[in-house]
Amino acid sequence: MSAALLIGAIGAGAPLSVAAPDKPSTGSSDGPNPAEPTTAPPVTPSIERIEPITDRRVRVFVKSPAMRRTVQVQVLLPRDQSRSRPTVYMLDGRSAEADTNNWIELGKADRFYEDKDVNVVLTVGGPASFYTDWQRPDPVLGTNQWETFLTKELPPLIDAEFDGNGRNAIMGVSMGAEAAMMLAFRRPELYRAVAAHSGCFSTGTDMGQAQARAVVATYQGEPDNMFGDEDHPDWLAHDVLLHAEALRGKAIYLSVGSGLPGKYDAPGNPDLVSTIAFGGPLEAATNACTRRLVDRFTSLRIPVTANFRATGTHSWPYWGDELAASWPTIYPAIR
Repeated sequence: MSAALLIGAIGAGAPLSVAAPDKPSTGSSDGPNPAEPTTAPPVTPSIERIEPITDRRVRVFVKSPAMRRTVQVQVLLPRDQSRSRPTVYMLDGRSAEADTNNWIELGKADRFYEDKDVNVVLTVGGPASFYTDWQRPDPVLGTNQWETFLTKELPPLIDAEFDGNGRNAIMGVSMGAEAAMMLAFRRPELYRAVAAHSGCFSTGTDMGQAQARAVVATYQGEPDNMFGDEDHPDWLAHDVLLHAEALRGKAIYLSVGSGLPGKYDAPGNPDLVSTIAFGGPLEAATNACTRRLVDRFTSLRIPVTANFRATGTHSWPYWGDELAASWPTIYPAIR
């Protein structure tokens, strides 16, 4: 498990200065984009502008005091916009793109939500950030104050602009799975439901910290800029297993494959070599991580819905399927 996590975090990445020429769909593939430039921070968060992509998908540019720049998110809107509705926040994996979100590009989330009566907010950017508040700006990965942005600055703006009713869910994949669980236990009043697919959840352990550090380092970031040196208490403060009690009362959905090749790992898949060589061991490792978290919830008598698939690698086609699989758990908690 330890070797798979570290090799997967390192091996699935591209050379550190450029993007991979053959992009595997592991959520962990590309080199870093240039850090977003920072400016003098605005006094209060506000929506700078909204740009349509389609009639029901828009780019929203938010002036963020915490992030010290204008941050883009994308929003999917429901067919019926005549009444208020819940909001689902979607966090990307490690290879978060600069102008889109892989939940749409690779997970087909726009198709899934086409008939759903919710707003969907998708992060844009934030590769290797864990969508958390870093202690210091990073020379390569820039200013990361994602927890403040996503949990304090953004929700009131989304609800006001797009008629949200304050009932929120959050979900993520790979790096974003760990981030979703972190945000859910650190801001339990904000979310009624959380879904996490193929993640690891224990930054307070030696191996959990090593895995998180490897993710940051593969994108040329300095891991100490996130939670400090190896002994800093911030690593424990973001450990989901240690703080699982804070998730009591929420709808929780966890999913992971076994790492064995499955229905999407077949000849004809252009990413077959990468998904089996790296995505297989990495998914097997996250399977062990997920079992540990389920065992923790069970010991605390906290209900959880867990889908341990018999096959499947660390790749997007499986995570796209999990949207439909998780919906019966997530939607009743927010409707």
